[in-house]
Amino acid sequence: MIRAAILRLLAEVGYGALTMDAVASEAGVGKATIYRRWRTKQDLVVDTIGDLAAVGAVPADTGSLEGDLRSLMHGYVSVITGPTGAAIRSLLSTIPHHPALAEAFRTGPVSVWRDGVDEVWARAERRGEVPAGVGHRLIAESVSALLVQRWLITGRPVDDDVADEVLETVVLPVIRNAVATSR
Repeated sequence: MIRAAILRLLAEVGYGALTMDAVASEAGVGKATIYRRWRTKQDLVVDTIGDLAAVGAVPADTGSLEGDLRSLMHGYVSVITGPTGAAIRSLLSTIPHHPALAEAFRTGPVSVWRDGVDEVWARAERRGEVPAGVGHRLIAESVSALLVQRWLITGRPVDDDVADEVLETVVLPVIRNAVATSR
């Protein structure tokens, strides 16, 4: 309830205008409840960012690399288009000026999402879909890069159909090429 209020407020007013009073009011709790858990606004937002890591933390095991990546990308779409995405968007210009927020993103959502891609890739290796040792970091970044570009830069819609198109026209051909050149 409090975290949902924080995300809504971040999306609506951004970090600069976020106040502990507003969070308490939006969550329907007393200010003392907020201050018992978080001393400062930064503490509150850093803790909330840490919780964002749970979103999509365990990628589905569909039995194939393509299925796992599709599931992962659909999860990204859910994050991008939901309240979490709106809150993240509002924080992006703030992050360079607040090292604690930047670190919370690096050790929270970014790390967990990277670990998710690593898990998807490890499963594909165990199933023999990709040879061991084929680098996948740039491929992993390509999984989300075009979705994020549409979301943040172009403002064009991001949905599961777009994710599927990116997977089929960019990500899977890159993977096939990487596999072919590694043999």
